Amino acid sequence: MAGKSKKGHGRTAEYTRTTTETDIQVALNLDGKGSYFLDTGVPFLDHMLALWSKHGLFDLDITAQGDTGIDDHHTVEDIGICLGRAFAEALGDKVGIRRYGTALVPMDEALAMAVVDLSGRGFLVFDAQLPCQKVGDFDTELVEEFLRAFAVNAELTLHVKQMAGKNTHHIIEAIFKALGRALNEASAIDENISGVLSTKGSL
Repeated sequence: MAGKSKKGHGRTAEYTRTTTETDIQVALNLDGKGSYFLDTGVPFLDHMLALWSKHGLFDLDITAQGDTGIDDHHTVEDIGICLGRAFAEALGDKVGIRRYGTALVPMDEALAMAVVDLSGRGFLVFDAQLPCQKVGDFDTELVEEFLRAFAVNAELTLHVKQMAGKNTHHIIEAIFKALGRALNEASAIDENISGVLSTKGSL
């Protein structure tokens, strides 16, 4: 198992990870315009990450090959790991960031909230009831697995709460849009912040 980061110019990062189960390359720009190229072998995840990128205004490229012939679990979780590590790399020393972000996003009858603290402590609280076990071929229990892998490896605290919704696709879509918007707010630079937003002096 191997993982490798490459720090780019500005708030960008590249991360690659190869195991016996997956081979993943991620490139991320936190100060982008929401452009993306996604080829993960898991079409529903591609759709959700496209929403995350567009609504978070992050430029994102991900290519992945995984043992999806078994199921999508390893690929989805490992992409969460890689995206999380790329996000942490791109944030750098966190000087001047707002640190906290909150977004409440509707998708038709569904409503989801994401609250983020770029605290340096990886933690997930997932409070959503997904009515269907599958959306197409995608196992919906993997949404929580992806979010946990992302939050832990990005070293951030993430609370996700479903406020309303009956359609599973709509609920998950609202979650990913809300996460993108909350992360955009939390990672934004505020010129009024001197150093990092913590009385400890570090995040």
